[in-house]
Amino acid sequence: MAGRLRQPTGRYGGRTAEERQEERRRRFLDAGLELFGAGPGYRSTTVAALSEAAGLSTRQFYEAFRTLEDVLAALHLQVNGWAEEAALAALAEARELPLAERATAVFHAYAANVTSDPRRIRITFVEIIGVSARLEEQRLARRARWVEFICGEAAAAVARGEAAPRDFRVAAAAFIGSVNGLLHDWNAGWVDATLEEVVEELVRQLLWILRPAGWCADVAASP
Repeated sequence: MAGRLRQPTGRYGGRTAEERQEERRRRFLDAGLELFGAGPGYRSTTVAALSEAAGLSTRQFYEAFRTLEDVLAALHLQVNGWAEEAALAALAEARELPLAERATAVFHAYAANVTSDPRRIRITFVEIIGVSARLEEQRLARRARWVEFICGEAAAAVARGEAAPRDFRVAAAAFIGSVNGLLHDWNAGWVDATLEEVVEELVRQLLWILRPAGWCADVAASP
């Protein structure tokens, strides 16, 4: 297909063409979340099947998206966006708490958001893998965003005398890998633990990164 079909114009049923188009886009994304995240998966889903699940036509699909990959890409960003919003909201409320309590609040919010719907885990940790160079670039870019988040909070902890100063980029990348792997395995039933225990383990790992053996706040603060 050379390009998208022309967009409808004008009002219908009291809604603008843009509002109708946005609703159809949402319905396609909802159907994608179900089919990619709980049904046959991205690779076994067709445009026709997605359109049927959304209660729309294939013509309407191509008015909203170019390919199924575009749907998966949008879902991947959406799921990560929800998790980031949850983490940032928790951080805002816990900003004045000690480091361990801040970290616990943030990772509990993140983990609770991601694991609240198993479809989200499958989309962001499974279905996105190996689809195309474009989606791999998006996946790594989104992971880099989480790494920057960790590094930013680590720098804030250093400034408050709560952590040992160093370059945290490699450690943060390794930690994000641990987060993704542990949450995926826990959701799949391969880790015999409660979500609280999973979060506690992640916080212990993060604190070890920020406060290595032999470091203490009193020593760091000494002249």
